[in-house]
Amino acid sequence: MKFQPEGSATERPLVSVVDDDESVRESLPDLLREFGYATRTFSSAEEFLASDCVGQTRCLILDIAIPGMTGPELQQELIRRRQAIPTIFITANRDKTVRSRLLEQGAAECLFKPFSDTALLEALNAALRTN
Repeated sequence: MKFQPEGSATERPLVSVVDDDESVRESLPDLLREFGYATRTFSSAEEFLASDCVGQTRCLILDIAIPGMTGPELQQELIRRRQAIPTIFITANRDKTVRSRLLEQGAAECLFKPFSDTALLEALNAALRTN
């Protein structure tokens, strides 16, 4: 049995991952736990919005191109709901103009897949400093 200190929810910020790629949803949580974060995964923006995690999420790792509501549309919906969550976009599209636009619209970072563990940790640290 794994020891969980009392109050661990506040000591381990929740990072939610929204990506339709099952391999990302399976691998990223392990890495995030190694970094010391609690984590939840969702296969769609709609699934995330319907969850009880929106208000608890301290950082959102969000794929740009997901079926249904896209990553940028989810970010705008959260802002509209006054639930702006620091967001790190991830994408396989290496178009630098997309990255620039997302950063201008308030994203904490935009990482191109595949990204290094170090790049993700740096992005998380920066995103959580703004929260």
